[in-house]
Amino acid sequence: GKAKTDTKKGKVGGSKSSKKAGLTFPVGRTRSLLRAGRFAPRVAKGAPVYLAAVLEYLTAELLELAGNAARDNKKKRVTPRFLTLAIRNDEELNRLLAGVTIASGGVLPNIQQVLLKKKGKAVGASQEV
Repeated sequence: GKAKTDTKKGKVGGSKSSKKAGLTFPVGRTRSLLRAGRFAPRVAKGAPVYLAAVLEYLTAELLELAGNAARDNKKKRVTPRFLTLAIRNDEELNRLLAGVTIASGGVLPNIQQVLLKKKGKAVGASQEV
């Protein structure tokens, strides 16, 4: 095998535990944040790997939907507006992020049917008492 001559500066890719798990999200940082957060007195070996995998999956899912929303609007950059559109149009993400407000995200376009003009009827006829 090849001897380890890589220094910290020249290292490409994630940490050892992230690489071993096949993840992009940092497993080592997730572990240290779990410990620093005092969520439990002890943290199992697999816990940060699982959490990093879940976070990576959610991020990939959200970015894919937001990228599709950006492409639908003929834009190349994903903005907070496209994140909001992606979240609110997806049933599961909307349920997960129901109490979340995204800065500069706006709202879904929605006009109540009552406010729209009715076809074929005169406007004055609907005001009978």
